[in-house]
Amino acid sequence: MRTVLVIDDNPAVGTALELLLSLREIRTLVAHSPEEGLATLAREEIDLVVQDMNFTDDTTSGLEGIALFRAIREKHPDLPIVLLTAWTNLETAVELVKAGAADYLGKPWDDHKLSATVENLLELSEATREVTRMRDEHRRRRRALEERYDLRGLVYASPATLRVVELACQVARADVPVLVTGPNGAGKERIADIVQANSSAKGGPFVTVNCGALPSELIEAELFGAEAGAYTGATNKAREGRFEVADGGTLFLDEIGNLPLAGQAKLLRVLESGQFERLGSSRTRQVKVRVISATNADLPAMIRDGRFREDLYYRLNVIELRLPPLAERREDVVPLAEHFLAGQARFDEGARTALAAHTWPGNVRELKNAIQRAVLLCQDGVIGARDLGLAAVRSVNGGRILPDAEPDREAIESALRNARGVISQAAAELGLSRQALYRRMEKMGIGSGE
Repeated sequence: MRTVLVIDDNPAVGTALELLLSLREIRTLVAHSPEEGLATLAREEIDLVVQDMNFTDDTTSGLEGIALFRAIREKHPDLPIVLLTAWTNLETAVELVKAGAADYLGKPWDDHKLSATVENLLELSEATREVTRMRDEHRRRRRALEERYDLRGLVYASPATLRVVELACQVARADVPVLVTGPNGAGKERIADIVQANSSAKGGPFVTVNCGALPSELIEAELFGAEAGAYTGATNKAREGRFEVADGGTLFLDEIGNLPLAGQAKLLRVLESGQFERLGSSRTRQVKVRVISATNADLPAMIRDGRFREDLYYRLNVIELRLPPLAERREDVVPLAEHFLAGQARFDEGARTALAAHTWPGNVRELKNAIQRAVLLCQDGVIGARDLGLAAVRSVNGGRILPDAEPDREAIESALRNARGVISQAAAELGLSRQALYRRMEKMGIGSGE
């Protein structure tokens, strides 16, 4: 059950808050002194603290509350703390919020406002704990992968990429074809490289063929080889195909959807038997090659249109590794950008925000080009959003506004009204931190309503 600790020397305050919060099924513990409060924290699981600022009669300085706040924060750095006092000092509130206080309410309080504040902070605390748990689990899984497998220096941070890498490592030892799908520029070849590096054929060659970069009449010769004079323009010497070169290793077929139907039939045969003939030859050759293919095409749609063999699709797609676009793994963006930057400059905060907000339709390839351009354009080794060719943005309720679109007095007062005076809720609506909202309120002379 969610538990709130109230630390206040006035027994009536504890009784009132206990009754109020019980209506929302929140367990409330009451301590009447800082010492009693710290002792309760030491033995109970507490989700949120509501603490008074003054505990001695005729004292209004708030120094006792500040000392208690710091003592709690030292031992429980992530515990939300709401400050409660009859002597509201906005300057003190700003300083304590900067130090990590969750909110600041005055006595007498508004029941709805206080209840809403507590509910919001309890939900936020629960969500934060879950995020922390997931982050710790993510780190544990990453460490386990890095200790056990060769990830070829892959730079990533998102759970989506972690899942793909985990599956790639898991299937690497199985001698079956792998199909890597995803948009252009997403890094499909890097995933193929990881599969090869952890396979039983890792000591063999890793040969790459871009089926989309070759004329259709040359793809078969490229893959399977050709005898002298086997086709128009052929040399007077026989040539090995990529399957022969990759014998004992791995062949990566990029843009497999561009393979013509005749080549598809030959590829199917090699996958099933390891046998093929060079163009212009009747001699059957035998190879042992692990095939990894990749495509950004919709192969099932191509099958329906008669442009791709269904039997080949199922032979290639024994294991599919779907690499999402960069827009679906935003946690990868900044680490990748730092990797491409390689210490040549540094990003300012606006650049980092813009990097994370951009949708990157060109994926990792677009990101790399943007970083290379920014290094050339930036001044004094500091990269801003403009150097990246991106608009500086700040997220607000899922939308975006320019950073100089500062919320005015009317916007702040409207947000406070909508939030019924709950600072944390109003700050979230404005896209600000609580500290930033308090600073603007102080500058504009806007009262907290407490």
